[in-house]
Amino acid sequence: MKQHIAHFALVVNDYDDAIEFYTQKLRFNLIEDTVLSETKRWVLIAPKGSIECCILLAKAANEEQKSRVGNQTGGRVFMFLYTDDFWRDYHAMVANKIKFIRGPQEEEYGTVAVFEDLYGNLWDLLQRKN
Repeated sequence: MKQHIAHFALVVNDYDDAIEFYTQKLRFNLIEDTVLSETKRWVLIAPKGSIECCILLAKAANEEQKSRVGNQTGGRVFMFLYTDDFWRDYHAMVANKIKFIRGPQEEEYGTVAVFEDLYGNLWDLLQRKN
């Protein structure tokens, strides 16, 4: 048996603002942007070099969903962006005005820093030690 996670939903306020942030500031690839209705689109993004799992940008459709934008995990780190060159990506993100909540730290498992996306979701930028 073989399984893998293909996509997971990230609730956002606006498709175009989210696309701009993730593709311009974080340099992710826009994989797909298909209009499904007047209010709904199928928008997939992924980090460069990633092919197995994409983020589905899901526009909040009601008040309950809107209340979750930016805090889908109750304030914990939500996503983990692995990199093959921590310092390259860290400096590029700082130059793109990405807000880091915790600066770079060397840990037993690798180099890590915590940043937030345009809605305040927390991410780890992480380069694992071999």
